[in-house]
Amino acid sequence: MMRAFCQVDVFTAVPYRGNPLAVVLDGEGLSTEEMRRFAAWTNLSETTFLLPPAAPEADYRVRIFTPTGELPFAGHPTLGTCHAWLEAGGVPREDGGITQECEAGLIRLRRTDAGLEFQAPPLLRSGPVEDELVERLAEALRIPRDDMVDVEWADNGPGWVAVLLADAEAVLAVRPGPVPHDVGVVGPYPEGSPCAFELRAFTPVHGTTVEDPVTGSLNASVAQWLLRTGRATAPYVASQGTALGRAGRVHVSTGERGEVWVGGAVVTCVSGRVVL
Repeated sequence: MMRAFCQVDVFTAVPYRGNPLAVVLDGEGLSTEEMRRFAAWTNLSETTFLLPPAAPEADYRVRIFTPTGELPFAGHPTLGTCHAWLEAGGVPREDGGITQECEAGLIRLRRTDAGLEFQAPPLLRSGPVEDELVERLAEALRIPRDDMVDVEWADNGPGWVAVLLADAEAVLAVRPGPVPHDVGVVGPYPEGSPCAFELRAFTPVHGTTVEDPVTGSLNASVAQWLLRTGRATAPYVASQGTALGRAGRVHVSTGERGEVWVGGAVVTCVSGRVVL
């Protein structure tokens, strides 16, 4: 069966400088195994499948797959899927925004001058990281333990541990070995720079380390951490992907109730139909 399909680039307005996402615009009738197999074939960090919503307040439902499994929530698939849904003619139920249904629940999105943004979900785990894991992360990142300014759990679903370094230059200098856990590394740029922070995201895969180009979930959880501890003020723009030759730009802002919003531009690079 031929199904509408697109591939988009997220957190960039320039094609091929952000983080790619495959979107199957009609996932109805596909089994979990069929979705998993197709996501493994695309070999992108995530592939999503649009489905009719089950929740009455949702505009659409999405399932998010990596090449090896399903995720309850992820940031760049949330923005990329919403962009694809709108471009395909989706009309939000409410004028003020879009509501996405996923395994993690309902996620609010809205349009901005910078593109689309989602409301950061609450952290599932925060606070100090066990000393043993901190030591293992320092060894895996190949940096002295004393170079870690702070380390905290910043888990909003994927399980991130966030490591703060002294500056963006230190972040870009990291050359990791095999990491034992999903870890995000962040460091500030000098005051007055176009971007406030540089981020990098490292994930263990089959005994090796994979770096994600631009990571919405990590930026969302790190933003909550940095804002709570007074290390950042919103709005700000974070850079990610520099070490991979990308130019991801993540816009962080806060709402009237103090909620954190994370967004950026999305551009469609491939549009057509796929056999599924």
